[in-house]
Amino acid sequence: MVNITKKSNTLRIAIATATVKVSKQETIDAVEQRKIPKGDVFEFARAAGLFGVKKTSDVIPDCHPLPIEYTAITYEIVGLTIIITVEVHTIYKTGVEVEAMHGASVTALTMYDMLKPIDKGVEIENIRLLKKSGGKSDLKNAKFPEIKAAVVVCSDSIFENKAQDSSGKAIISRLTQWEINAEKYEIVPDEINIIRDKASELSKSSYDLIIFTGGTGLSLRDVTPEAIAPLIDRNIEGLMETARRYGQERMPYAMLSRGVAGFIGDTLVLTFPGSKSGVEESMDALFPQVLHLFKVIKGEKH
Repeated sequence: MVNITKKSNTLRIAIATATVKVSKQETIDAVEQRKIPKGDVFEFARAAGLFGVKKTSDVIPDCHPLPIEYTAITYEIVGLTIIITVEVHTIYKTGVEVEAMHGASVTALTMYDMLKPIDKGVEIENIRLLKKSGGKSDLKNAKFPEIKAAVVVCSDSIFENKAQDSSGKAIISRLTQWEINAEKYEIVPDEINIIRDKASELSKSSYDLIIFTGGTGLSLRDVTPEAIAPLIDRNIEGLMETARRYGQERMPYAMLSRGVAGFIGDTLVLTFPGSKSGVEESMDALFPQVLHLFKVIKGEKH
C-alpha cells in the first residue's frame, strides 16, 4: 500500500456512475412498478452498493481502510438505461474514487443479477469516475503569484561551522516543488538582535516569504520566537497551530515547538523547528495551502 502518513486529513469527495442497459421496455416497467420476482431492484441494489463502498479495501489490495462518512446512491432512467450515481464523502488522508466506482459496480452487478431472469439482454456499461475533489491534488495545477523567498538558519553550531545544515536545505528543496526559488539563504547565530535585524532587513527588501528554521524550542539559546514576535504586524496563529498538530500526530514532542507566524508588513514570516524532520513536517502541513495568502494579497493590489 502507498504510504499516506505524510498526508493531512481533508474532505474528500468522489462521484462515480455506472449504466445498466436492458433490452426491452417491459423490463423498465417491471423495475419501476416493483414487479421483479427477486424483489425491489432499486432498494436491493442500493443496499448492495452501500456494502460495496464500505468493503472496498477488503477486495482491492492497495486501497486503504478509511472512514466512510456519507454515501448516496441515486438512479435515473433514460430510455432503456438505468444510470447509477454513487457519491462518497470522507474526511481522511486519501481519496474515495475507488470506493465510489466499486459501489457503482456492485450496484450495477446486483441489478444485473436481479434482472437476468426476465431479460437475457441486460448489459453493464461505462463504470467511470465522474468527479473527485479534496487533498493537495486539487492544488497541483493552481497558479500562484511569483514569490520572492528567503531561508534563514538560526543555529550557533552551524554558524560556527561545528555542524552541517540540513534543515535550511530541506526547506529550499521543498520550495522548489512549488516553483519557488529561495533567492537568499543565510545562517545566523542564536542571538535575538541578530535574528530580529535579519528579519527586519529582509522584510524591507521586498521578500514575500521568509522562513526561519531553528531556535523554536525551549533551551536557553532558543530565542527565535522572542526575536520575531515583536516585529509581526498581523499574527496568523492558525499556521503554527496546524504545523504543531500535524507534527504531534507523528512524534510526541512537536507540542514543545514555540514557532510563530505572521506578516511583517507585506512579508509572510514562518518560524520552523531546527530539525530536518520538524522542517519537513511543517512544510507538509502548510504547503501549498499557505500560498493562497499570496493570491489574496497580490490580488488586492491589482
